[in-house]
Amino acid sequence: MEKHHKFSIWYVLIGVWIVLLLQHSIVSMLAIKTIPYSEFLKLLKEGKIKEVAIGANQIQGRLAADASPNGRPMLFRTVRVDPEIAKLLAKYNVTFKGEVESTFLRDLFSWVVPIFLFVGVWYFFMKRMTGQQPGFMTLGKSKAKVYMEDDLQVTFDDVAGVDEAKQELREIVEFLKEPQKFTEIGGKMPKGVLLVGPPGTGKTLLAKAVAGESHVPFFSMSGSDFVEMFVGLGAARVRDLFDQAKKRAPCIIFIDELDALGKARGIGGVAGHDEREQTLNQLLVEMDGFDPTVGVILMAATNRPEILDPALLRPGRFDRHILVDRPDKKGREEILRVHLRNVKVADDVDVETIANMTSGMVGADLANLVNEAALLAVRRKKKKVTMKEFEEAVERVIAGLEKKNRLINEEERKIVAYHEVGHALVALSLPGTEPVKKISIVPRGISALGYTMQVPTEDRFLMKKTELLNKIASLLGGRAAEKLMFDDISTGAHNDLARATDIARSMVKEYGMSEKVGQVYFASQQKAQFLQTPVAEGGGEYSEATAQLIDNEVREIISAQYEKAKSILEEKKEVLIEGAEVLLQKEKIEGEELKAIMEAKGFSTPSES
Repeated sequence: MEKHHKFSIWYVLIGVWIVLLLQHSIVSMLAIKTIPYSEFLKLLKEGKIKEVAIGANQIQGRLAADASPNGRPMLFRTVRVDPEIAKLLAKYNVTFKGEVESTFLRDLFSWVVPIFLFVGVWYFFMKRMTGQQPGFMTLGKSKAKVYMEDDLQVTFDDVAGVDEAKQELREIVEFLKEPQKFTEIGGKMPKGVLLVGPPGTGKTLLAKAVAGESHVPFFSMSGSDFVEMFVGLGAARVRDLFDQAKKRAPCIIFIDELDALGKARGIGGVAGHDEREQTLNQLLVEMDGFDPTVGVILMAATNRPEILDPALLRPGRFDRHILVDRPDKKGREEILRVHLRNVKVADDVDVETIANMTSGMVGADLANLVNEAALLAVRRKKKKVTMKEFEEAVERVIAGLEKKNRLINEEERKIVAYHEVGHALVALSLPGTEPVKKISIVPRGISALGYTMQVPTEDRFLMKKTELLNKIASLLGGRAAEKLMFDDISTGAHNDLARATDIARSMVKEYGMSEKVGQVYFASQQKAQFLQTPVAEGGGEYSEATAQLIDNEVREIISAQYEKAKSILEEKKEVLIEGAEVLLQKEKIEGEELKAIMEAKGFSTPSES
C-alpha cells in the first residue's frame, strides 16, 4: 500500500536553519587571519603583502612567504579605516584596528521572523476559514455538533412534566444499551423517532436526555444547516452525517426543526426548491439504507408536523411519533421543582399555587418565570425568593412589565378603572368562568392600560357552549361598563372585541354551535397544530349566502352577550361604582376584595347561590 506523506512548512524552516548553520561553520573553519589595520599599513610599507582584494568595508589579501610564521603564504583580512584617521593615529604610534559589526543575527531575524509571522497569520486564517466558511474540499462535510459520551450530563431526571414521552423513549435507551435483547427474538427498533409539540416543551432536551442516559455519541444538527445556495451540498452533508454516525455506532442523530428540511415537496412554488428537495430525497434514501441493528437512531423535532412530507412519516422512516405536549398541573409542578433546585426559596413558596397560576405555560415559560422571580428578589436585596416575587413574576410574564412612570390623566384612569371592574364583575356573576385573581390599573406591556387577571383552578380540555358564551360576556363587560357609566365608549376594548369575535366565529364555523348555520364545519383552511399563527381568512368552500349567514350569527352572538353583560352591570351598579373607587385609590385590588363588596351589597357568586 502506497504511503502518502503530508507536506509541512516546518520542513522548509528546518532546512533553512541547517543551511545557515553550515554556512557559519564553513566560514569559521577557513584559515584567514584577522589583523589590525595599523599592522596592515606597517606590512604594506615593509613590502610583505603580495596581493589584496579591496571591498567597501574590508580588505582581504595574501602575505608573502617570508612574512608568514610558518614560511608559507598566509591569508589575512582587515577592516578598512578612514585614511585621515589612520595617518593621525600612525603619527603618534597608536595601535588601531577596524571592526565589522556582526550582522548574522540581525540578518537572520530580518527575514526569518517575517517568515514565521507570515506563516502564523496564514495558519490562523486557514483555521478560521476551515471552521466558519468551509473551503472547496469541506463544503460537503456535515456541520453537526458531536457530543461524546462524557459531554452530555443531561438525564431523564432533568426532564419533567412529560412522563408519557419519557416512557416511550426509555425503550430507545434500552436498545442502545442492550441491543441483543431485541435482536435475539428478531425485534427491531424504529428507524426514526419524531418528537412533535408546541415550542418550548422540551423536545431538544428530551433528545439530549436519551443520549445522556444511553452514554452514546450525540450528533446534533438543525434542518436549516443542510440547505445551502449550491445545489447538491445538502445531499452531500446528509451522506457525510450518516457515514460519520455509522463509524461511531451506537449513536443518536438528532435533527432539530425538521420542517426546514422535510417540508412536503411541491409546497412553496411551482416545482419547489431543487436544493431542498434533493436534500430531502437523500435523507429518505439514507433512512431506507441503514441497518437498524447497527445502533444508529435518528431523532427529529418539529412543531409543524402538518407540513412534513408524507414519505418521511410512513412506517420504515419515522416510525414512532411522540407528542411532547403542554404540561398539565402536575407536570407544571414537577417542572417548577426541577428549576427550583438551584434557587433559594422561602418557606411560604407554594409550588402547587404557582402551578395553578400558570395554566397553559410550557417548560421554557416556567424556567423564565423562576428566573424572573429570582431577579426580582435580588433587586429587592432579599436572600431568598418569596411567594410575592413569584406572583409578580407571573403577572410580568402574562401581562408584561409594569410602567408606573407612564402618566395617565384622571379621566383616563377613571375609564380604565370602570372598564376593568366591569370585566371582573361580569366574570364573578356568571357560572363557569375562571376565578378573578387580581384587578389592576397600572399600565403594563406595550398597550395594556390595565388588566383583570383570571386564574383557572384546573386544566380544561373541553368547553361547553354556555361557558364560551359567558366568556364572551366577560370580555365585553369592560365596554358595557364604559357605556353604562359614561354614556360613551373608548378604544380600550379593541383587544376584548378581537378575542370575543374569534370565539364567536369559531363557535359558528368550527364547533357547530349555531342553530341557524347547523352542525357544519366551515373552516376550510388547515391551521397549525402547535403554533398560534394567524391564518388568512379566505372565502371558503361555501356560498356568499352562507358567508352572510355566518357573519349575521357572529354578530348576534356578540350582541346578545353584550346585552347580558350590560344588564348584569345595571343590576350591580353600586358594586361597580364602589369597586372602581377602591381600585382608583389602591391601583391594585384582589378578586376577593371585589367579591366582599358584592356580598356586602347583598349579591352572591354563582357557586354560592
